[in-house]
Amino acid sequence: MVNPRMLHALSFDVEEYFQVANLRGHFARDDWDGVPSRLSLGMDRILSALERHRAHATFFFLGWIAERHPEYVKRVLAAGHEVASHGYEHLFLFDMDREQFVRDLQRTEEALMAAGAPRPRGFRASTFTLTRKTWWAFDVLVERGYLYDSSVHPVRHPVYGVPDFEPGISLVEAAGSSVVEFPVSTLRFCGANLPVGGGGYFRLLPGALTRAAVRRLEGSGRPASIYLHPWEFDPDQPRCSASPTQRWRHYLNLDRTLPRLEELLGAFRFGSLREVLTEQGRLS
Repeated sequence: MVNPRMLHALSFDVEEYFQVANLRGHFARDDWDGVPSRLSLGMDRILSALERHRAHATFFFLGWIAERHPEYVKRVLAAGHEVASHGYEHLFLFDMDREQFVRDLQRTEEALMAAGAPRPRGFRASTFTLTRKTWWAFDVLVERGYLYDSSVHPVRHPVYGVPDFEPGISLVEAAGSSVVEFPVSTLRFCGANLPVGGGGYFRLLPGALTRAAVRRLEGSGRPASIYLHPWEFDPDQPRCSASPTQRWRHYLNLDRTLPRLEELLGAFRFGSLREVLTEQGRLS
């Protein structure tokens, strides 16, 4: 039975399997347009599952995707979900300077609006690369009118992470104002924040453990924030000649993603990040 007590946040980073950071060395940017798209396979399964469970979600679209597949922006909106920005082409924030980031956001906003979406008010950086080194990105987000961000991951990781950051919903002061930060979920254990908010961890951890984590967050009065990708619902996607570690991270348990999501949607209430933040009194 769906738990009526709290609304949790569900989101999807909308990108092709060949745009994933873990495999970026195997698919050159200039070759992307020549790689056959498999986006429809994951998106169709996700949208059908959400409809079955009467759940909503936030879809963080790459601008590159919105330009080439505007029909999915339209389908997401028609189903009552939120469309937000994931940047234009999955660049890490630390590979851009401030002006490049402004142009990247603007290009993505234009692509989303051209596909029929309202101006995005939420943002998630590629691979959670909003860290202390790229904290200037908050100033840009505030200046461009973003209401919330979901780019800071409060964990220790060799590429990203701000381990001392507040793991729940908080305000970040920037550019003379503030923006709401809604990180993907972690649980405190032995003095560290453990990632339980989705992505590869959703496939690595048993489904029962993910549900237990959401239940524990709910019991503490904190809404969970879970994220996934369309390519994680495509177990038959082509394999590339990546390293054993890269292959393990990318292809592990792809056939279990959909049934695990179905179980999660059947156990809890899920909405978009904006819906949850509004319900929590963080956004008007």
